[in-house]
Amino acid sequence: MSTQEIQPESLTMSDSQAKSEPQVMSQTNTSLTEIPLEQVLPHRAPMILIDKLLEQAPDTLLTEVSISTDSAYFDATSQSVPNYVGIEYMAQSIAALAGLEASARGEPIRVGFLLGTRKLTFAIPAYRLGERYQTRVSRLYQEDNGLAVFDCKIFHNNQLVAEANVNVFQPQDTQAYILESQAGTEEEKTR
Repeated sequence: MSTQEIQPESLTMSDSQAKSEPQVMSQTNTSLTEIPLEQVLPHRAPMILIDKLLEQAPDTLLTEVSISTDSAYFDATSQSVPNYVGIEYMAQSIAALAGLEASARGEPIRVGFLLGTRKLTFAIPAYRLGERYQTRVSRLYQEDNGLAVFDCKIFHNNQLVAEANVNVFQPQDTQAYILESQAGTEEEKTR
């Protein structure tokens, strides 16, 4: 799988740009936009909420969702998807970046866990029917054990509509992690 190399200075933006428009990282990589999401996400329909991979640069991915009546969590009364679903758009964009990176290294796609968010803000109450929204996720920090923090922003018509720092964890061995977590829970119950 090929990704276009971007010079670090092309990723530099002013504070006003960062708040008002999605960062242009490269020209759209046609091969990236054609990758089936099932190949990079540990999800399957109907739980894949993002629609398309748009652009990738080191530690950064731009994705898109188009709101339709078939969108997960679509509310027919309001003709929209509630704004809090944006957290999952962010999380799935992070997972897609991890999947692309794993594929490039020849590794399997692994499950990750959303641990929480900080500085979460929404500028709109909902994602409207017929509109497209772009989510940009940028890795701020990652430890060797799989803990990471991402700066996430959702844009509509180049305007920032949601943002958060998202904390995630991707263990090397998901099954072992789940078993250890369950064992700890059982141990706490017996105390």
